[in-house]
Amino acid sequence: MSEHGTTGGRVALAREAMATRFELLLEGGDLVSLRAAGEQALDEIDRIEAQLSLYRATSEISHLNARAAVEPVKVSPPVFDLLRRCREFWELSDGAFDITVAPLVRAWGFMHGSGRPPEPKAVAQARACVGMEEVDFDARLRTVRFRRAGMMLDLGAVGKGYAIDLAVDVLREAGVSRAFIHGGTSTSFGLGMPLDGKPWRAAVLSDEAPAEAARLETPAAGVLGAGLLTAVTLTDRSLSVSGVRGKAFVAGGQTYGHVLDPRSGRPVQGAQVAAVAGVSAAETDALSTALLVLGEDGFARLRRRRPELELFVAQPDGAGGLELRRRGFDDGAQGG
Repeated sequence: MSEHGTTGGRVALAREAMATRFELLLEGGDLVSLRAAGEQALDEIDRIEAQLSLYRATSEISHLNARAAVEPVKVSPPVFDLLRRCREFWELSDGAFDITVAPLVRAWGFMHGSGRPPEPKAVAQARACVGMEEVDFDARLRTVRFRRAGMMLDLGAVGKGYAIDLAVDVLREAGVSRAFIHGGTSTSFGLGMPLDGKPWRAAVLSDEAPAEAARLETPAAGVLGAGLLTAVTLTDRSLSVSGVRGKAFVAGGQTYGHVLDPRSGRPVQGAQVAAVAGVSAAETDALSTALLVLGEDGFARLRRRRPELELFVAQPDGAGGLELRRRGFDDGAQGG
């Protein structure tokens, strides 16, 4: 069930999907039409979840995971195109983003739980099943095949962004020109310009930020004490934020987060928070995960191929604080 309300020329909607909460603000003159368009956009997110979820037996991704090591599996045109884009993100990030990471996610106990230290043998076995170079695409037949048994796809690091892109397309087709949408505050998109003439703004928050800071209307740029690391304006573009502590466990006095480096098979230990701003929510969603894996070293790699992207990393400074590094993110940015 969705929640909604109206204030003046604004409609607010929310819905639980993809294991998170999507929130949507729409502005304009006809509140009834705005609400209808917003509900259609949220319905589109539900549809994408049913199509891509690793955890739904009826999804295309589950069917692909079950059969692609045995035979080529035909998928729908949108899913085929998305998987090809994921391969492009893998190449763009030099393997730091990889949707074949699912066996490692399972080995580290993050697939159905909060994580646990795995046996080295389990990690080695999982790593042998990871790598987009082991996925074959046949564009003529629109099929996908795994070269190795045990491979699995997990679109969790790109699915919310992809769903937001399609939800924004629904809004545009319905004539909506002013809206802001986010999925669990990890990926946001600002459509057009708000009625007050001030651009939509989104925040990059630290792990210590209070829950109330992660609202749809993000805090002002000066409140670093509330956990705000930096902020960015969004006019027809997106922001994605990835952090290591969204799901984590402690073992031997060390914290292990749920974001895994598909190249090493281990949880990310460098950067604490990474953010990417650009025009495609699917791309920023995928590349914020890649940037968390790569750390500041990822700036040159990603901007060499996507110079328009804005990049931000918060990493330990060695004195118990965070060192902020950025390319772009000049709006409200502090530190670094």
